[in-house]
Amino acid sequence: MVVLKTFANDGDIWVFGYGSLMWNPGFEYLEVQQAKAFGVHRAPCIYSWVHRGTKQRPGIVLGLARGGACIGKAFKISSDNRDETLAYLRARELVTNVYLERLRPIVLASGTTVKAVTYIADADHEQYAGRLGHEALIAQIKGAVGKSGPNESYITDTTDHLREMGIKDGLMERITSELKGH
Repeated sequence: MVVLKTFANDGDIWVFGYGSLMWNPGFEYLEVQQAKAFGVHRAPCIYSWVHRGTKQRPGIVLGLARGGACIGKAFKISSDNRDETLAYLRARELVTNVYLERLRPIVLASGTTVKAVTYIADADHEQYAGRLGHEALIAQIKGAVGKSGPNESYITDTTDHLREMGIKDGLMERITSELKGH
């Protein structure tokens, strides 16, 4: 498992969420703000072998792929909970090492730039799906189930949360519409 080895030994940290971390962080936080990461974008580009599928029947989950920008949520973690939160996130996000844990600058809704722990898709990993065609993407999602539940729920819940945040993600909207039979 490749993880960040250096964080300041004191002070709070930020965590950037762009998928299920936005609506199901699973950790305590002091503050949450909408935030934007540059140089990466939200993409359904990861074959899920654990949380939303299996190795035999992979689902598709989101990753941060190169290029563009991504609006998500930034969670401020107290220094008292830093180690516990990082251990939790590493167990959740790095279970198969398809994500790279990085400390990246993000811009908070307040206008402040902070460095945040961010999980980026590893384009060299065997679970990296890249950009699948629409039909292949839908077929991969439908019926896939992992330890965190059905893949379809992950996609539709994320899209619903993006809408609640006032974010219209065209690709996620199209996928969700088709999954719901509209």
